[in-house]
This record gives sequence, structure tokens and C-alpha cells, in this order.
Amino acid sequence: MGVLSIALLVFFIIVAILLVLLVLVQSDEGGGLGGLFAGGSSSAFGSRSGNILTKTTTVLGSMFLIISLGLALMNRPPTGTGVEAAGRALMPEGGVDWFLEEYTPLAPETDAEGVMQ
Repeated sequence: MGVLSIALLVFFIIVAILLVLLVLVQSDEGGGLGGLFAGGSSSAFGSRSGNILTKTTTVLGSMFLIISLGLALMNRPPTGTGVEAAGRALMPEGGVDWFLEEYTPLAPETDAEGVMQ
């Protein structure tokens, strides 16, 4: 891992911890999803005037999503590797389509007395 990737990972962990702590500190005055869409005001989606805690939560949540996307892009495997390449490596040279072959069921096994097992 490069230095930038490690620094981004440390920053990601700090943002995640701050986001969890900030959500735990906030009071439950919104009333859940009902308060989100019908906040009792005349606006369409309720009152959106938040205090410093809600605005900071929005900023930290946005940073969390952007940093996680950056980490995913930085740590992706090089082109030509991954699940698809592993599946192609396991496939025979001729590329047999086993699912198109004719199905022939096996005959049931019987013992010496003719009883099916």
C-alpha cells in the first residue's frame, strides 16, 4: 500500500469514529422518518433548519462516502484479475458449454437382489 492509501485509510477511520459519536450525541427530536417528511411546517419536506450537530453530521457523512469510494478505487485489483479472470482460467481451452449438452440420467443402482438403493 502506498503512503497516500494508508493516510486515506487512517482519515477514513477517524471520520467513521467521529460520525458514530456525533450520531450518538444527537437527541431524538426528529420523530423518525415521519418527522423527516412531515415535520409540521408548511414546506414540502418539513423544516430543514438544522443546528450545528446536524450540519456536521451531513459533512462527515459526505466525507465518509467520498473517502470510501476513493479507498475502493485505490485498492482495486489491476485489470485482468479478479473473479472473472479466475473463472476464465478454470474454463477448459475449448470453452465447453456444459449447460447445452444433452442430459442423460444415470440408471438407478440395484443390488444383487434387484432392490434399488
